[in-house]
Amino acid sequence: MRNRTLSKIGTQLLRLRHDSSQSSQDRTTPADYGLDHRQVAEFAAGTLDAEGEAVLAHQVARLLPFHWTWPHGVAEKMSRIMDHVGDQRELMAWLDRHPGMPRLVARLYVFMGLLDTYSAVPAVVTAMREYRERTPYPPGLEPYLVPATDDDTLASIAFKVEKLLGEERAREAVELALATAAWLQQIAPRARELTPEVGDLNELMGQARQDIQAAAADI
Repeated sequence: MRNRTLSKIGTQLLRLRHDSSQSSQDRTTPADYGLDHRQVAEFAAGTLDAEGEAVLAHQVARLLPFHWTWPHGVAEKMSRIMDHVGDQRELMAWLDRHPGMPRLVARLYVFMGLLDTYSAVPAVVTAMREYRERTPYPPGLEPYLVPATDDDTLASIAFKVEKLLGEERAREAVELALATAAWLQQIAPRARELTPEVGDLNELMGQARQDIQAAAADI
């Protein structure tokens, strides 16, 4: 995962998400998802070995899609992990160092962060709307898009990616992310024409696609 991509997103990747009919609040953390107390304590103390850290990273990755509904005990342990690694971007960087689901989840959350960043940018919204006047549903996105294109379109896709992760439908989450990134690369030249400041959208989406594809190859 590239530092440039991380630098383009905010620090609040674990945020309440919603689309037209659902919210993150509608989810419940599965009873069998949790964090090992000893591993969390050793990680926070800097004494957890590599094998234990890999196990902990997988536990964290499974829990992230339910961040809004963590039980108190899970939230307290996650707080200790966060205090050790830094902010939420650093949490993703830590997960990215562990192949498999931790890395894939981290890269999908960074991608969601990019969608949040660009969702309400007027030039991007206008370019998406103009594209959909010619092609109402970009390839791979018909099941996920409502007819209207507005400031919430990309944020709603981020919600759906997170929801698919929570349902353990990682392959579908990957397909949705890749289709969205490909669409944004197509509209990037028009968005740049409208507002030069979004000129790196095409490059960022290309990098995100490569990162997600590479991580998905390991699962």
